Amino acid sequence: MPNNTFDASPFAARRTQLLQRMGQGIAIITTAPERLRNQDSHYPYRFDSHFYYLTGFTEPEAVLVLQAEPARAILFCRPRHPEREIWDGFRHGPEMAQSRFGFDAAYSIEELDQRLPELLANQSVMHYALGADMTWDRRILRWLNTVREQTRSGVRAPHRIQDIREPLSAMRRIKDETERMLMQHAADISCRAHRRAMLAARPGLSEYAIEAELLYEFRRHGAQAPAYTSIVAGGLNACTLHYVGNAAPLRDGDLLLIDAGCEFDGYAADITRTFPVNGLFSAPQRDVYACVLAAQAAALDRVRPGAGWNEPHDAAVRVLAQGMLDWGLLKGSLDGVIESGDYKQFYMHRTGHWLGLDVHDVGAYKQDNGDWCSLEAGMTLTVEPGCYIRPDDNIPTAFHGIGIRIEDDVCVTANGLDILTAAAPKSIDDIENLMREQQHAFAQ
Repeated sequence: MPNNTFDASPFAARRTQLLQRMGQGIAIITTAPERLRNQDSHYPYRFDSHFYYLTGFTEPEAVLVLQAEPARAILFCRPRHPEREIWDGFRHGPEMAQSRFGFDAAYSIEELDQRLPELLANQSVMHYALGADMTWDRRILRWLNTVREQTRSGVRAPHRIQDIREPLSAMRRIKDETERMLMQHAADISCRAHRRAMLAARPGLSEYAIEAELLYEFRRHGAQAPAYTSIVAGGLNACTLHYVGNAAPLRDGDLLLIDAGCEFDGYAADITRTFPVNGLFSAPQRDVYACVLAAQAAALDRVRPGAGWNEPHDAAVRVLAQGMLDWGLLKGSLDGVIESGDYKQFYMHRTGHWLGLDVHDVGAYKQDNGDWCSLEAGMTLTVEPGCYIRPDDNIPTAFHGIGIRIEDDVCVTANGLDILTAAAPKSIDDIENLMREQQHAFAQ
């Protein structure tokens, strides 16, 4: 059944903004299809992010049509079906969807092939994500050809196709107040989950046991799902950036890297914390961790309106590269190892990405002239430096297998930044003090 607290106004405002950016023509935005997992079982359904951003509508088999002149928003969705609803659950149907979600009109998805050629007729521009889905591309081409067949009757087909993803991606880079509230809620739940994981971890448990603690905390606070497959990587596994096996035992003396966040009402959190399985950092672990934390602080200091996208990354790299030189992992000068890229042996990824409805959210990082984009108030991003030291004959044994990443979610504000994930412990003292509580409780 529908949520009685749903507010359609933010979605209507976004549709109005997109129509203004379009200027003319008609836009077609489709939601994601359902996907079979095996035989007659589907993967959990997740809507298309662009479609949801403009509608708030979460059912499959739906299409949004935006018409610039006169300005209209039209939804096509599944009709009510008492028998299917017994098996699969509630459907809004066109009539309820129109009133609840604030559309100017709504029709059954079964009428799509009939009505779309009529809507496309005499439109100069069609705004559509050409190439995103070949099945829809073929269907769109059939509609266009149907319109072209009426040329002798004076009916014109759109003569230009404009990629709707470009204006949508630009809009989605700047989060409105509703989005920021949802992202803060997703971050709060995820912070609780990371804290729970620190309290639960101890030698002898498995990575998947800690993953279960994360999933429990996500769901018990209302998150619909993990925002991505959780990374729970003990010891050397942390040196594999996208490790998702989550099946190894946790060993005394190892670090545990957890990269995990939940999705709440479509919006993602993305947090990484690294901590010792036994609750105490060894001296080498402490040195590397302190360096990564300092690198993150340097990066965070560069997150503010007007700063270039690359400034936080460049600041983090200088701190990390100096640490690598100090530990004897690299030789040469600081500027030299940065210019040569030698530091990438131990830090091979960027320091952040956009965050929102998608974990790696849409939006350009560079301008058309090749310059990095400037940060603006309302942009939300991750800041996540790391250091990954795989065993090698040229590396001091004490550093073998140390993999550390520290990641926070950050919203750019008018005066600087707001760290959405500050509640997840990350200082050495905070982590050790929290885990001491766990060790004391376990000993009793």
